[in-house]
Amino acid sequence: MTTPSGASHISSRDNPLLKDLRKLAQDPGAYRKLGRVWLEGDHLCRAALARGIKPAIAVFSESFWPQCPSEWASIAIKTVVIDDDLLRGASGLESPAPMGFVLDLPERPALLPDAPSVVLDRLQDAGNAGSILRSAAAFGFRQVIALKGTAALWAPKVLRAGMGAHFGLRLIEGVEADALDELKVPLVATSSHRGEWLHEARLPHPCAWLMGHEGQGVSAALEARATHHIRIAQPGGEESLNVAAAAAICLHASGAARLVRAKS
Repeated sequence: MTTPSGASHISSRDNPLLKDLRKLAQDPGAYRKLGRVWLEGDHLCRAALARGIKPAIAVFSESFWPQCPSEWASIAIKTVVIDDDLLRGASGLESPAPMGFVLDLPERPALLPDAPSVVLDRLQDAGNAGSILRSAAAFGFRQVIALKGTAALWAPKVLRAGMGAHFGLRLIEGVEADALDELKVPLVATSSHRGEWLHEARLPHPCAWLMGHEGQGVSAALEARATHHIRIAQPGGEESLNVAAAAAICLHASGAARLVRAKS
C-alpha cells in the first residue's frame, strides 16, 4: 500500500522489512548478516545526514508522519510509514522512537598505516565501546581498529553510546592482532601497574592507543608489541579505572599535547 505522498505503508507484522528491523534492533550481530544498519531516533539520523550519508530507507510511525520535517520525506531512496504499535514492537529502546533510517552497511575500509588510531582488544561492553568511539572522534583519533572478540561496533547499543561518532570514523572490525603489523605509528599500551605516568610522559603523535578487555586489560601478546607503556595517576587510590574512562583521559591528554606542541 502506498500513501498519497509516495511512501509505502506497512500494516502487517509479517512484512519482511519489519522483520529485519526487529532483528537489527535486538540482535547485536544482525547487521553483519543483513548488510544493513538501523539508526533509531532523530539524533543518530541527523548525525548521519550531517556527514553526507544518504539512507537507503527512511522509516516513520503513522502518527509522526504528518509532522515529519518536509526535507526528510524524500531524504531516502525509499520511505515507509509503519503502524505505531508495529514500529514500537520492533524497537530495542525502552522509549521507542517514532522514526529511523536504514543504512547500507559501509564496506570495511583499508587500514591507514600512519593514522592516529585506537585499538580495541576484546572489549565486551557495548557502552564502553561506543563511549570510546565518541572520545576517539572528539580528540582526533579517526581510525578505530577492533580486534576479534570485541563488541560488534555497529550494534544498536554501541551506536547509541557513540552518539553519532561512527559517521566520522574509519571503523575496522573483526581483525586479528597481526593486522597491526601494518601500522607505522608507535603503539601505546595502558596499564594500571607499570609504565610512565601519563601526566609526565611525552606522548608520541601520531600513535595508536591500545585499550584492553574490561577485566583482563590489554593481552600480554599485544602489550609486547607496544613501544610505550602508560599508567594514569589515581590519587584517590582506586584499583583501576573503567576502560572507557581511561580511554577518554588518555586520548584527551594525547590530543592536548599535540595542540601544545603545534603552538610552540
